[in-house]
Amino acid sequence: MKWIITSLFLLFFVVAKAQSCIGTWITIDDKTGKKKSKVELYKKDEKLYGRITYLYPREGREENPKCKKCTDDRKDQPLVGLQIVRGLEWDGGEWEDGTIVDPENGKVYTCAIWIDRNDFTKLHVRGYVGPFYRTQTWIKSTE
Repeated sequence: MKWIITSLFLLFFVVAKAQSCIGTWITIDDKTGKKKSKVELYKKDEKLYGRITYLYPREGREENPKCKKCTDDRKDQPLVGLQIVRGLEWDGGEWEDGTIVDPENGKVYTCAIWIDRNDFTKLHVRGYVGPFYRTQTWIKSTE
């Protein structure tokens, strides 16, 4: 009986952990350290996707900017509403094997996403090009 209860608890923990990044996250500009955008992460058909829901005001940015440098179906689409995260799969510890686009340069990267184990309000988002990668930390939105 203890084994069954322990198994159910572990199963619940794994499912809860997988779901924990669902919601809205604030992206931070690498150069300025200022809030850049809000991204909503959501599940569809057991995969993780994300779209920009808000752009923080920035001096010099045109109104309703578009993804001018994107080269796929996102080309010239408005940034607000743009699906930037696509098709990540849960591996039991993180979301991986999907893609993320950087709307500023139009480049698409292989992607992995996971919650910080010490601070559940932080999400690590890593984009890969071959063996090279860059990791950003997004902050859980409470706004």
